Amino acid sequence: MRAFYGDLKLGILGGGQLGRMLIQEAINYNVTTHVLDPDKDAPCKNFCDNFVTGSLTDFQTVYAFGKGLDLITIEIEKVNVDALEKLETEGVVVYPQSRVIRLIQDKGLQKQFFKENHIPTAPFRLISKREDLSSAGFQFPYFQKLRKDGYDGRGVYRINSAADFDKAFEEPSIIEEFVDFDKELAVIVARNENGAIKTFPCVEMEFNPQVNLVEFLISPSTLSSDLLQKADHLAVKIATDLKIVGVLAVEMFLTKTGEILVNELAPRPHNSGHHSIEGNITSQYDQHLRAIFNLPLGDTRSISNAVMINLLGERGYEGLADYEGLDEVMKISGVYIHLYGKKITKPYRKMGHVTVIDDDRGKAIEKARLVQEIIKVKV
Repeated sequence: MRAFYGDLKLGILGGGQLGRMLIQEAINYNVTTHVLDPDKDAPCKNFCDNFVTGSLTDFQTVYAFGKGLDLITIEIEKVNVDALEKLETEGVVVYPQSRVIRLIQDKGLQKQFFKENHIPTAPFRLISKREDLSSAGFQFPYFQKLRKDGYDGRGVYRINSAADFDKAFEEPSIIEEFVDFDKELAVIVARNENGAIKTFPCVEMEFNPQVNLVEFLISPSTLSSDLLQKADHLAVKIATDLKIVGVLAVEMFLTKTGEILVNELAPRPHNSGHHSIEGNITSQYDQHLRAIFNLPLGDTRSISNAVMINLLGERGYEGLADYEGLDEVMKISGVYIHLYGKKITKPYRKMGHVTVIDDDRGKAIEKARLVQEIIKVKV
């Protein structure tokens, strides 16, 4: 592979906000970036050196895009893995590896990986069709999750009683016992080709109950050192067992009995690491590039308390995006605004994020709650 600085051609599958923030960091390394995305107006369009409009799931499109590139990475898992496997055999480096993407694309394979590698997770069963729910053997309520294509809370259905069976997913799924959790946590871990591993400090997350996606994040977590060590150990074990190259987000539940259960994985920069741009010595985006270029991994220590708020499209509004309240929140010390360049807002669509930094954790949370009240994404 060519030197990472200057003449390396980096391909990114997916042109959304994660790719955009990755490119913003890659510019510092003088890397040539190529992006494939189905949306001709994707957030990455005006940031990369070469933008290609096309399907991420079509074999020929992904294969043709990858020919001639030195290294390919992803910002979304829903990509054609068969094309990536073929490219790997022809000498194109793919990080995270195609085998890792294939496993994580399928929540059933993820769960089986957890079980085989003694990683604590909620009890589950694999089912092939809706009719199997009647013989699940789980107490109500429990969750049905599509094995494939679930994303940002989509593909998850709560089964409260047998009356919900008719509205459940027909496709192959996992069913998972309800977890009575106290907090939702995440640890981002990075591993390079040499096997060096570093984790970011554990964060605590709050989810929007309507659409089940992260809305509010606090870093670093103030849980006991024992619990933080357990979360860190799990993230390192998973990255080691997978032998992944790149960053990996490990989402977890802290149960009310003090147990940590792994929920699911994302083999790429992740929403739970946005705060690291301002809140940590090394951002998750820089760390991902360091990992896939096989460079020394960066210092992940927190600089300060950081609270991240997702800017979601307001319910009932769809059209050209307008951001209310930006002037007001930019008067607040320690506020950093990131708009993703999406022209059209839709209910609960991720349109940007705001990170609030403060040495006083309580003040950081207070400011973030205020930002959450003030900024509205409408039309």
